Amino acid sequence: MKPDKTTGRNRGREEDRDILYGLHACEAALRNPRRVFHQAFATRNAVRKLEQAFAAAGLEPQIVHPRELDRRLGGGAVHQGVMLLASPLPQPRLDQIPRRGLIVLLDQVTDPHNVGAILRSACAFNVSAVVSTARHAPSGSAVMTKAASGAFEHVPFVKVTNLARAMDELKDYGFEIFGLDSDAPGTLDCDAAAPDPAAIVLGAEGKGLRKLTREKCDHLVRMDLPGPIRSLNVSNAAAMALYAMTHARLKDSRQGQEP
Repeated sequence: MKPDKTTGRNRGREEDRDILYGLHACEAALRNPRRVFHQAFATRNAVRKLEQAFAAAGLEPQIVHPRELDRRLGGGAVHQGVMLLASPLPQPRLDQIPRRGLIVLLDQVTDPHNVGAILRSACAFNVSAVVSTARHAPSGSAVMTKAASGAFEHVPFVKVTNLARAMDELKDYGFEIFGLDSDAPGTLDCDAAAPDPAAIVLGAEGKGLRKLTREKCDHLVRMDLPGPIRSLNVSNAAAMALYAMTHARLKDSRQGQEP
């Protein structure tokens, strides 16, 4: 095991670090030059699969039996033979994110599987940032980063104290804010390009958007679904909303490149 990439600091407590597991999440982290690693554990099979990524990070993992990872992570963790301990990634403040493109706001979405899946979709659709309240969001969650499948290394995850104030701040920066609500009168139109910059707000399953959040939105919209169920799992709804808001712009850009 090579020394920590730190300068004389105490290694700190494990709870102050990001716990990463799973091949995709760990490979993305190992290839992220902003990451500071403290320990790595991997089975021989996982080391073979991640050999180049470990080399790129200058990290030598401790070879362990899968049962050791089960013991450290719990029997329910699908660790795929690898676990990393790393310092938390530095994240930007709200006033430091790009004032263009599309961002996602989470109104008390707390399930780490859903947040991780939303991060994965956000990465796929080139979202500038995902913004969540600090008190109602997974923090350094290994489950979230596993569900994100590497996206956590690419999409800024901004924590704010108050979502309503953050929405006002984004409006000052020129963002037009859309709230996704299954009972909204208007629909998201795949054929109409979303404003730039824009934000889409997603509420927690069951509760949806809170009253003040709804009031702060410039537009309340819903997905135009043909079936008898009008609401979706929040991570599925996020993927569909991001597609709807980026489809027309992507289509226009491709047409503009045609000879």
